Amino acid sequence: MADADITSNITLDLPTMRAHYEGGTLDESELAGTWHEQLQYWLDQAAQQGVVEPNAMVLATADPQGRPSSRTVLAKGLDARGVVFFTNYTSTKSHELAATRYASATFPWYSLQRQAHVRGTVEKVDVAETAAYWASRPRESQLGAWASPQSVVVHSRNTLDSSLANIQRQFADAEEVPVPPHWGGWRIRPEVVEFWQGRRNRMHDRLRYKLTRDGWKVERLGP
Repeated sequence: MADADITSNITLDLPTMRAHYEGGTLDESELAGTWHEQLQYWLDQAAQQGVVEPNAMVLATADPQGRPSSRTVLAKGLDARGVVFFTNYTSTKSHELAATRYASATFPWYSLQRQAHVRGTVEKVDVAETAAYWASRPRESQLGAWASPQSVVVHSRNTLDSSLANIQRQFADAEEVPVPPHWGGWRIRPEVVEFWQGRRNRMHDRLRYKLTRDGWKVERLGP
């Protein structure tokens, strides 16, 4: 009841809420030669500046009827081929990715007044790549991947706790926990990668790498 009373006294004036962007600039001459080098550079800077989970990205998918959904996932791979994340293949996101083969993801580095956006086709990563990442995960996370019926309605929290306890018993004597057959990686193969830097007066810098028949080209967009 006390929490409800405190919450009721908080009123946000949404129309007047705004931040002033004074953090920096982004010029074509400052970009790396490739989109993945530029994204890696910004990821490194975000980590150096103390951004919490700088590899967190908002992944957007859509069902076959075009109805969108989004959620935050963690990027776990980056190279010229694309951006990789791992998940349950029975989840809503995986069903939508399998149906449309297309996704977008945004890295929101609010404290740096920056964001990066990746959009393109998707593919499952191969078994070897999934196994290599799986081996790097803490055992507790591995067990959680086995125990979680991701995106499925569950009766209660106790249902989840019981599922985890059962999995812990199942693999109690196993030196290594195997990769679940329903779990693995997705790679977004970009067609467009945009880098956004906040500027004064909402005249932001937006530079994007766009894949064309002649290769990648850099374009500036209006804010």
